[in-house]
Amino acid sequence: MRKTVKGMLITALAVTLLAGCGSNEGSNSESEGTSGGEAKSVKLKLFIAQPRLKEHYDKFINDFVAKQKADKNIEVSVQLEMPTADNAAQILKTRLASNDAPDIFALHAINEIPTYYKAGYLEDLTDQPFVGKLLDSVKPAVTTTDGKVVAVPLETLSWGYLYNKKIFGDLGLTPPATLTEMKAVVEKLKDNKITPFELAYKEAWVPQLILPLAAGAMINTENPDFIERMNKDEGSFTEIKSAMFDVFDLINSNGTERATEVGADDGAAAFAAGKAAMWLQGPWYAETILKSNPDIEFGVAPLPINDNEKATMINLSASTSLAVSKTSKNKEVALDFINYVLDDQASNDFFQALKFNPIATVHTYDSYPWVNDATDYVKEGKSYQDPAIPQAVKDEVGKGLQSYYAGQISQDDVITALDKAWKSFNKVNK
Repeated sequence: MRKTVKGMLITALAVTLLAGCGSNEGSNSESEGTSGGEAKSVKLKLFIAQPRLKEHYDKFINDFVAKQKADKNIEVSVQLEMPTADNAAQILKTRLASNDAPDIFALHAINEIPTYYKAGYLEDLTDQPFVGKLLDSVKPAVTTTDGKVVAVPLETLSWGYLYNKKIFGDLGLTPPATLTEMKAVVEKLKDNKITPFELAYKEAWVPQLILPLAAGAMINTENPDFIERMNKDEGSFTEIKSAMFDVFDLINSNGTERATEVGADDGAAAFAAGKAAMWLQGPWYAETILKSNPDIEFGVAPLPINDNEKATMINLSASTSLAVSKTSKNKEVALDFINYVLDDQASNDFFQALKFNPIATVHTYDSYPWVNDATDYVKEGKSYQDPAIPQAVKDEVGKGLQSYYAGQISQDDVITALDKAWKSFNKVNK
């Protein structure tokens, strides 16, 4: 009964989210002006699901607060909320549905911006100064189908899996181009008493990474209209079942133990310590890995999902992006912060500290080694744009694969749940 009630509540919140942004009278922000040259006080609420990077955000925010005081005599106090990735989407939906929107909140550019824009929650940022600084390759990710820019991107990603270059080099290994070659790499590692894969599935968003990799590879080789047909209730995940599970099973049967007890941060520390040669993870964890072991050399390679070399490609995507709430009462300061993200002076150091890729003309720092690894594949034509899979489906696959790994459900159970989740998404978004 408890699970049923919880499910009904989540469904209701999702529907409410998509119904519209509600009254403007329920803004969560506060500001009050004073006369006679006294500073205006503004409380700005930020919602960003990247707790592992909090120290960098704190420094950047403090610099912004000082700039607001110096330039505009505005005293800004910032409330920074940083939930985990597994909880962030539902928390944000609840806030928006109850007219308690943060002034600025993070969204996934590909998966979430279309839905939140359609619901009326996003401020139009098209005329903001930062837009002119975006690289041409990045701007489309935060641009709506009707041509409006509604967020400032933070992360652009070139990813597949991470591998320890020293371990590979010592054994004379190179990243495999097919699933059969990956099996050979796995056996070579095991023969040398090295665990092939780090497993860290405590957070559901980690195992779900297999979905965009499998779907992207299949869409760009054998199943080009998969997304289009799924959006029309005409497709099924049975079409890419083997692409998902063949490599996922290989990883799980040759990985570290107790995966559902290990969080991503602990997984990063274990990978940094050389406890495993590979990790199904993206370079967005570079900062955490290097914090544990500054000397580690790791690379990025495309994950083989079958024996078609053409399907072994790098995923190109834009993910974390910051949007401004349409109902914010502190819009002036919120817009100042959004533009400060790509400030001509401050942005360079901020993005470099986060270990994020350059995304704007103001970024002049050198690309990181793992970025260059992925770029080599891109130059060879071995890449694809991240498939537009609804976030609700990604959430479902994460939970499903946790249960599958634990032996609680079957592959068919996962597939059935994914098809159902996409159909539910379609109903709400008609």
